[in-house]
Amino acid sequence: MSHMLLIIEPAGQRSTRTEAEGREVYARMQQFGASLTARGKLLAAESLASQSNASRVHTRDGKAQVVDGPFAEAKEMIGGFFLLDCASMAEAVAIAHECPAAEWATVEVRSLGPCYDDSQG
Repeated sequence: MSHMLLIIEPAGQRSTRTEAEGREVYARMQQFGASLTARGKLLAAESLASQSNASRVHTRDGKAQVVDGPFAEAKEMIGGFFLLDCASMAEAVAIAHECPAAEWATVEVRSLGPCYDDSQG
């Protein structure tokens, strides 16, 4: 069963770190990823660049609209993710407790599933 750990960090937090602090945080996250790989749990992981160079796209009534960042209204941003192979949500939550990012961000744990409500199944 696949679960995703989404790293949700305060917008602008990265700019408060020195380069050395940022490299230390990144190294800790890479070590966490390596430990998940060694345990056979990691399917994929990536760090995402700041949302200051991001774009948001939505289509309404057949018309696409693109909004380029930075997004002043955003208080948080998705800083990265870990896609895991876990036996249960409880196991994924336990792994999220180990994630270094939980010290400076929120680690949201989500199961993968269809884009419709299948709870009535």
